[in-house]
Amino acid sequence: MTTNRPTGPSGADEEAILADITAMIAQVLEDDGLDDAEVGMETRFSRDLEFESIDLVTLAGHLEARYGRDVNFAEFVASMELDDIIELTVGRLVEHVARCLKSAGAA
Repeated sequence: MTTNRPTGPSGADEEAILADITAMIAQVLEDDGLDDAEVGMETRFSRDLEFESIDLVTLAGHLEARYGRDVNFAEFVASMELDDIIELTVGRLVEHVARCLKSAGAA
C-alpha cells in the first residue's frame, strides 16, 4: 500500500516525474527509431531500452531543460559504480529527480 505524500510547490511527485521521464525517453528513442518501448519504474536503461552513453547525455539535456540545474544527472551518475550505471533503472532516476526537487524546494 502506498501513501500519498504532499509534494509541495516543486511538484516532485514520482508519478508526474515518471511521466516526464517517459516522455523524454520516448524522444531519445524516437531519434534512434526505437519509439515502441514500454517504460516503467523497473525498466533498465542499458538492458531494456538499449541506451548508449550518448543517449544518456541526450537524456541529461532533456532533464536539465525540464527541471533546471537542480537535477544534475552527471553528478548523479558520477557517484555510481560502473555496474550501477549499467543496471540503472528508470525508477532510480525518478527517485533522484524527486529528491533533487524536494531539496531545491526546501532551500
